[in-house]
Amino acid sequence: MAQQLTAKEPTAEQIADQRIYTQFGVTDYEYELICGFLGRKPNYTEIGVFSVMWSEHCSYKNSKPILKKFPITGPRVLMGPGEGAGIVDIGDNQAVVFKIESHNHPSAVEPYQGAATGVGGIIRDIFSMGARPIALLNSLRFGNLQNERVKYLFEHVVGGIAGYGNCIGIPTVAGEVMFDESYEGNPLVNAMCVGLIDHDKIQRGVAKGVGNPVFYVGPATGRDGIHGATFASVELSEESEEKRTAVQVGDPFMEKLVMEATLELINSGIVLGIQDMGAAGLTCSSAEMASKAGNGLELYLDEVPQRETNMTPYEMMLSESQERMLFVVEPQHEEQAKEIFERWGIICAKVGKVTDDGRLRLFHKGEEVADMPVKALVDECPVYNKPSAEPAYYRDNAAVEAAAFAEVTDLTGALEKVLASPTVASKEWVYNQYDYMVRTSTAVQPGSDAAVVTIRGTRKALAMTTDCNGRYVFLDPEVGGRIAVAEAARNIICSGAEPLAVTDNLNFGNPEKPEVFWQLEKAADGMSEACVMLNTPVIGGNVSLYNENAKGAIYPTPVIGMVGLVHDIDHITTQSFKAEGDVIILVGETKAELGGSELQYVLEGAASGRPPGIDLATEKKVQEAVLVAIQQGLVASAHDLSEGGIAVAVAESCISGRIGAEVALESDLRADHLLFSESQSRILLSAKPEQADALTALLGEQGVTHAVIGKVTGSSLTINVNGKSGVNAPVQHLEKVWKDAIPCLMK
Repeated sequence: MAQQLTAKEPTAEQIADQRIYTQFGVTDYEYELICGFLGRKPNYTEIGVFSVMWSEHCSYKNSKPILKKFPITGPRVLMGPGEGAGIVDIGDNQAVVFKIESHNHPSAVEPYQGAATGVGGIIRDIFSMGARPIALLNSLRFGNLQNERVKYLFEHVVGGIAGYGNCIGIPTVAGEVMFDESYEGNPLVNAMCVGLIDHDKIQRGVAKGVGNPVFYVGPATGRDGIHGATFASVELSEESEEKRTAVQVGDPFMEKLVMEATLELINSGIVLGIQDMGAAGLTCSSAEMASKAGNGLELYLDEVPQRETNMTPYEMMLSESQERMLFVVEPQHEEQAKEIFERWGIICAKVGKVTDDGRLRLFHKGEEVADMPVKALVDECPVYNKPSAEPAYYRDNAAVEAAAFAEVTDLTGALEKVLASPTVASKEWVYNQYDYMVRTSTAVQPGSDAAVVTIRGTRKALAMTTDCNGRYVFLDPEVGGRIAVAEAARNIICSGAEPLAVTDNLNFGNPEKPEVFWQLEKAADGMSEACVMLNTPVIGGNVSLYNENAKGAIYPTPVIGMVGLVHDIDHITTQSFKAEGDVIILVGETKAELGGSELQYVLEGAASGRPPGIDLATEKKVQEAVLVAIQQGLVASAHDLSEGGIAVAVAESCISGRIGAEVALESDLRADHLLFSESQSRILLSAKPEQADALTALLGEQGVTHAVIGKVTGSSLTINVNGKSGVNAPVQHLEKVWKDAIPCLMK
């Protein structure tokens, strides 16, 4: 595509006769619809604009029927899906703004810039709402770390995230990284941003007021990122490496200036509508702002700042050059707006005006070069109900008994292997590259169940996390979808916060394959059920489809970003054991559930069987009881049981607390099943000895299964099962195994 950009553009007749539109991802059916909307054949610029606006990335044409499943309202929700980010009330005229988005395909071919511009884009989504960004999170997936290409992608994605976030001065406080062969060649790079806002500062991306001027803000437009939205809406292939021009180049120092100037502009009270130029650049921002206001827009492309010579209307409209915004003010406020950006050293150019004709009209060198109905671009894209079919692997897995492997007798050795598995191992190699303390509000740093950031001037704080186990979703999408939401909420609870809402990133394969679409719809069913039960509505997010490589689709990975409210900073809780003699309590019931577990992966190298089951009513009861206990001051530490089960959870609490523990378990289960099962709705608590009875009494009153299983003591971890020795190792040794795993692989 890049080679065609500076060549002579084909005529409307050539586009039709040679079916050139198919190169842009437009089908024959869609082309005929476009002709109908225009009443003629589209020219090169118009077909380019329609192609990006009708791409999956911008239109959600394959996923809209799925997204309708999600609950999107609630008493705290101030703004749900449809704007740059969702907004949730946290009291005292304050609100939290957050969203997650993907940059998977760009990161696969240009990992540093792909990841960096993913961070830059999600930050703009937050401050374009009028919010001050306060924290960044991420959710990453890569193939096997023994693969040199995977190491390269991993290293440069982390470098891109660190480079952008550190330079702009927003702490990267939390995230998750999982490694599995299914992500080979198609990494997942999901970036999340959280911001704070006062209710009266909330903005919307609308082009209001006929005749009002439209302003372009930020660096000049270049040819980078052209057709980025279309690139993200097709499968990766050997030719994808040639599409590096579809990957944008970021400048965090410029974004910092744009952010501060934009927030000053918003605080001035003169903005009528504002939106960042993200996917599809000037095309998407202008069309969406006009559509949401029920208006039209004229753009004078000669006025668009350009850093390259002889740029065509097509190139200017489709460029995804970074750090750019579009906003609308009334004429009498033009000079005030310009003065703000000039003071910050930012380009601010008047490039258009709001009209009442409902059309997006483009002018270049004195001629009208495009004329399109706004509603057709934004609201009339065809929506597809794709065929769905249960995959053969799913039926086959029903007969697989995941716990039927030969009994593991060396339980200490098994724990060491699981702790050294890159998915479970310490992610310090990753987060030590991030500045997670800038702005000095980070109360709980990366490495615990959720990060916690305090809210200045109050006793409140925000807990935040990203979660999803793609293996579970692969084995049973509906159950895996429920677990993804439940685990995120559990992590928020374990940090002492009330879960508020969800932003999701649905990373799936090609939706045109019935088996993939089945995964998508079933996962959405499970997520929706869990969101309803746990009172965490979906306030926004992103869909990333066509994540495939030569071997097939990635594991379906619907990442959950969740934010919770700590009502009082005294409630902030971490996973680390605190003091000698503290009592250890296991909440929840353990069953022999090894499907998709980390132990199964370590032993067999693949996921099979069915994932752990989950009863959402039980999950809710456990979470509510634990939160009450934390708020009553009865809990010293809390840690969600997830990958690796009881053995890993106890080991992590020992490692982070730099202290040992003696644990004794009684069960009818095999010792290896008991220690490494990943049964859901379980939380590991510790309490001061004088508060243990009150804690167990509260759990009993709430009808929650629980058991006192040991105490915090010494410098070693010992776990006995049914009176027999199970695990016995110095905590310092386990810590070394856990911390050295990823650095050793990255050498």
